[in-house]
Parts: sequence; structure tokens; C-alpha cells
Amino acid sequence: MIEMLTYAFMQKALITGILIATACSILGTFLILKKFSLIGDGLSHISFGGIATGLLFNITPFISALIFALIGSVGILKLKEKSKLHGDTSIGIISYASLGIGIFIISIARGFNVDILSYLFGSILAIKETELILSTMLAIIVILFIIIYNKDLLYVSFDEESAKVSGINVNFLNTMLVVLTAITIVSSMNVVGLMLASALIIIPPAAALQLKMSFRKTIILAALIGIVSVITGLTAAYYYDFAASGTIVIISTLIFLILLTFSKIQAYNSIKKLQTN
Repeated sequence: MIEMLTYAFMQKALITGILIATACSILGTFLILKKFSLIGDGLSHISFGGIATGLLFNITPFISALIFALIGSVGILKLKEKSKLHGDTSIGIISYASLGIGIFIISIARGFNVDILSYLFGSILAIKETELILSTMLAIIVILFIIIYNKDLLYVSFDEESAKVSGINVNFLNTMLVVLTAITIVSSMNVVGLMLASALIIIPPAAALQLKMSFRKTIILAALIGIVSVITGLTAAYYYDFAASGTIVIISTLIFLILLTFSKIQAYNSIKKLQTN
């Protein structure tokens, strides 16, 4: 572990990975409670269209993906509101339209397949200085927003109608939640790639929720699971030459399965005690 930290590229990978995993896990907890976690997959598809467009017009793919993701996130909300479609339907329409744009651009512009692959599957060990700074800034913005609006977000996640009646600006919070998700997805691009970006949003909080703790403890545990997955995944990638992105997701999935099994055993023991009494 100490040996790999002597390399600048590993230091950058760890710093970026820890920040992004923390932001993803905290944000994902709210999205899961709102039953809106699939927006991560949708925004990954939307970002893919942005990357293809950026590569075609010589725009930094990170910037073009972020622009597409931000527009797409607001578009999903507006389509849901105006057409009265379910959230998953709005996500599907806009995300697959953007995915189609990306595929169309690839079909007419040859020569950047390698670049596309690095964005699809991640390149955390090759993160540039500018990408580290951008990812760090975006992750900090996400974390600060959630800290500031923690109570209102919690209220909206559990009971949106009551939150409206109590005077909370639900539309603002919902808009910011999807916008922050877009930012987080694009920030995760270099950590696990677009194809697995939503995994960091869904799996760590889903694992933490298995223990049925208080909300504050659940958020902290979700962030810890994300951080442990990144650190362990990067360490395994360094020493055993595994794919970093896939390893990170596999480890977080294993943690989820362990906690799921533990919760089932706890529930079974509780039932047994009740039957005995």
C-alpha cells in the first residue's frame, strides 16, 4: 500500500476516487429513497452522446459530457412534469435519444474508438491534473449542497407532498438533485467509466440501507462503503493488474451481498426469538 502511494498517478487516482465515491454514495441514498436511482443510467447514456459530440468537434469530452448531462437532467424533469410521464419513462426517452446521437456520430466519424473506450470503461490510473481539479471541485460542490440542504432533502425524499405543504421549495430541490446527479455521473467517468458510473450511486447506499440504521448513519456507512471499494479496488488493480473500474464495482457488490446476507440472518433470528417467546 505504501509503495503504490509513492507514485503521483496513484495519489491522484486515490484522491479523485475517494471524493467521487463519497459524493456518489451520499447522493445515491437520496435517489434510492425517491425511487429515482435509475437516473444514473440515463445520464450515463446522455453523457455518451456528449462525449461523441465533443470528440467530433474537438471539444474537451469532459466539458461536452457535462453540458449534455446538465441539459438532459433538467430535460428529464421538465418532460416528467409537462407530459405527466413516470420518471423512468422520461429517463428512457431522453437518455436513449442522446445515446442514439452518440452512436450516429460514431458511425459517421471514424478514428476515435480508443478515446471512446477510455470514457466508457474508465481510466482512473491515467487521470490528468486538470481532470483531478475539475472532479475535486465538482465533488466538493455536491457534498456541500447535501450538507446545507440535508434536512429539506430528507423531507422531500420521504414525503414530497407534505414537504410542499410545509413551504419547502420542492421544485428547486428536485432540480438540484438531478443536476448534482449529472455532475456526479460525469465526475465518475474517469473513476469507473460511463458504463459503470451509476454503480457507485446505487450499490454503496443500497448496501448501507440493508442495516436499517438511522438516516445519518446510513449516509455515513454508504460513503464508507464507497471509499473502501475505491481504495481496495485501486490496490488490487495496482498489485494484480486488474481493471480498476470493474474491480471497484465488484468489491462494492460483494459488500452489498455480505450486508444483505447479514440483514436476512438478523431478520430470521428476530422471527425465531418472537416464535420462541
